[in-house]
Amino acid sequence: MTEQTSSSETPRRIVVAGGGPAAHRFADAMHARGLDGWHVTVLTEEAHLPYDRVALSKALTDTGVDLTLGMASMWDHASLDLKTGERVVRINAAAKTVETAAGNAYEYDELVVATGSDAVRLPIPGAGHAHVYRTLEDVWAINKAIAELTEKLGRKINAVTIGGGLLGLESAAGTEQLGATPVVINGAPWLMNTQLDEGAGQALGRLIEAKGFEVHGGVFPSEIVTDDDGQVTGVLMADERIIPADLVIVAVGVRPRDELFRAADGEEQLFSLGQRGGVVINDYCATEVPGIWAIGEVANFGGMCLGLVAPANTMAEIVADRLHGGDATFPGFDTATKLKLSGVDVASFGDAFARTEHALEIVYADPARGVYQKIVTTDDAKTLLGGIFVGDASPYMSLRPLLGRELPAEPGAFLSAAGGGEAPETELPDDATLCSCNNVTAGSIRDAINGCGACEGNAPVQELGELKGCTRAGTQCGSCVPMLKKLLETELTKSGVEVSKALCEHIELSRQELFDAIRVLELTSFEEIMAKYGTGAGCDICKPTIANILASQNSAYVLDAGRGTLQDTNDRALANMQKDGTYSVVPRIAGGEITPKKLGVIAAVAEKYGLYTKITGGQRIDMFGARLEQLPEIWKELVDAGFESGQAYGKSLRTVKSCVGSTWCRFGVQDSVAMAIKLELRYRGLRSPHKLKMGVSGCARECAEARGKDVGVIATADGWNLYVGGNGGATPAHAQLLAKDLDDETLIKYIDRYFMYYIRTADRLQRTARWQEELDGGIKHVEDVVVKDTLGIAADLEAAMAKHVDTYVDEWADTLKDPERLRRFRSFVNAPDQKDDSITFVPDERGQMRPATAEEKGKVLIGASIPVRPAAPETIGNEA
Repeated sequence: MTEQTSSSETPRRIVVAGGGPAAHRFADAMHARGLDGWHVTVLTEEAHLPYDRVALSKALTDTGVDLTLGMASMWDHASLDLKTGERVVRINAAAKTVETAAGNAYEYDELVVATGSDAVRLPIPGAGHAHVYRTLEDVWAINKAIAELTEKLGRKINAVTIGGGLLGLESAAGTEQLGATPVVINGAPWLMNTQLDEGAGQALGRLIEAKGFEVHGGVFPSEIVTDDDGQVTGVLMADERIIPADLVIVAVGVRPRDELFRAADGEEQLFSLGQRGGVVINDYCATEVPGIWAIGEVANFGGMCLGLVAPANTMAEIVADRLHGGDATFPGFDTATKLKLSGVDVASFGDAFARTEHALEIVYADPARGVYQKIVTTDDAKTLLGGIFVGDASPYMSLRPLLGRELPAEPGAFLSAAGGGEAPETELPDDATLCSCNNVTAGSIRDAINGCGACEGNAPVQELGELKGCTRAGTQCGSCVPMLKKLLETELTKSGVEVSKALCEHIELSRQELFDAIRVLELTSFEEIMAKYGTGAGCDICKPTIANILASQNSAYVLDAGRGTLQDTNDRALANMQKDGTYSVVPRIAGGEITPKKLGVIAAVAEKYGLYTKITGGQRIDMFGARLEQLPEIWKELVDAGFESGQAYGKSLRTVKSCVGSTWCRFGVQDSVAMAIKLELRYRGLRSPHKLKMGVSGCARECAEARGKDVGVIATADGWNLYVGGNGGATPAHAQLLAKDLDDETLIKYIDRYFMYYIRTADRLQRTARWQEELDGGIKHVEDVVVKDTLGIAADLEAAMAKHVDTYVDEWADTLKDPERLRRFRSFVNAPDQKDDSITFVPDERGQMRPATAEEKGKVLIGASIPVRPAAPETIGNEA
């Protein structure tokens, strides 16, 4: 075991050969444990930061997706050094150095080899014309080839994938999403034969054939056929058939990249290698040579090398633990697999093939439906050994953590497809692994929920997003998120925290239930709603929520008919309150486009009222420091000049950010500015559970950062790609692709449906990213509702949006027309002309003014405002 170094010594040098997920996890594990006394250099041959290979299929269909693992800022640490474009080609164990293809040498005290594996290439004629499926460059090349061939041939191309395992099926599904006809060739008689038995494999084959896939099993290819120009035309099979093909992808497995451990001619072989490759490691991931470790797919343990993320992560953590003085050991490989392919659920775990002596198999098969479920137990039907699920994998999450344990009910009770209903409730023991990717136990999650000391102030975690960030559970493949959410709710209930969907103590209905009730009964006032569904006088939760729901369903003036008293501070003032009690003024600048004349108006207003000006991240101009009684005066000048409220204060659409687009930019393929303006003018004033932001980029370079928005639109040569569910903030999320190559009309139709479905079903103050994440089925459910209209509500959602568009009225223009409405904008009710001089401003160092500090109070007064009760925490905040 290596001894931990102290900070007083010269840092010990760790070199990591490889820059994939295992290398990243090791660097992250060292960073988390503390780098005091260590310096880690990671050498990767790729040009990218370490990225998530599990999600490689996303990059096949969306070449702009960011798969970077973790936070890129981690590599800014002084003791972490990532060097891209550096492929290690030789280990000199005696000198303790490694050499790279670029001719550089790096000295080490500890060497961690994480070189991973290479895609296997077929030894058949024409194999050089096939693509492989392993790296970002590989999938980008496939994406480009499909686009070019489709255009060149003027038809839907045949994309043949050789290999019916996990990678092969992912590859084939990606080609189908890119518009090709997916064809799968599998040498074994059934698909996923490594993970599934014959019954399950046959069920899977029927399901994906029903989705339009063409499957050829039980025969191997013997040649990839090309024409005189080298263009692929087909695949010749061993039985002499030729399967038409325009593009071929080979995904038949991987081979460990163990060349660093193989001795050159005449040299002594220092390392033991497995029969099928990979360097042999012991149970703490060390090779036979002291100071040299191996993790991930290049490491052979127990005669096996596996390309799965969970064991690679575990190995990385073990080496980091050992280097810090720990005694962790590798427990062996977890071969559990879960795949969602074109809407088809597949899962396999444990002793799926019942190889354990006297194992018992409990099977339900329905060939007509393409459903196959099997549970493997000991011969007394009590202890769970493994299982396979195809077509309906819902029991997988409940059973997977119970592997090797006694089942809480008869095995047949878990076969949901047999008509027994949902799986029995399962109380996971603390040492049961809930998240296998990151090896997180149920006990660790319970500790976090109940306050484990890992979080600031030993605070208990009560939100799903916070729990994921704290424990890492659910942050990789995501398959454990439903169980994670269930465990969170169970533990909160045990702790006396009622897991209720009630809006607040006054209304027992959830926001969604209340929204539907108000809509169906056509209720229009707070009093009506409380009389029917509430108790008491309401609170600062239900009042603004009801006001928001009423505004979502009826575009009436938000402060009329008693609704003004329901609103948050910002909505009552139709402006964002700042920390000193003044307000900001944000006129709408649709799509970021503004004429010089209107710029002059903003400049004149800011000069006249002494306002601080700032260009926002949403491509608008924010003016700060307005007193409450000044707001109508300022807005009159702006409205007269053609401006309208930008609603930076409301839970509503904020901005639609755009790049320059095809009008000016030489890279633009669509007019992003025109589309952004069209969208902003359509959805302006749309009240929703939380603020909404949109972005429109005119090409794949993505200058408008559309994928960081609730709705993002990115131009393609064939139309628009629509992304949904993105946001920044404390827990940022990339928007996910919902539909691609849409024309203008279809794009707007889908956005109408998406926004209205979100408005009707999200919780109070829930952003689209979290709402989408917590929907059963996630983005697939959104696609079913918005694109496929599986609920049959598309017409209703579109009609609701059309009503909003037809009845929209600018709030500030309406305010200025009515003297009674203007009475709200006075510093003192009984002295309308009196101003409050308790707030002072001073010039800043950049030529504008700012609120005075406590020490500066009493100096020259250049502005004032009335102090007002601060807004509730969730309502404070300016446009980003």
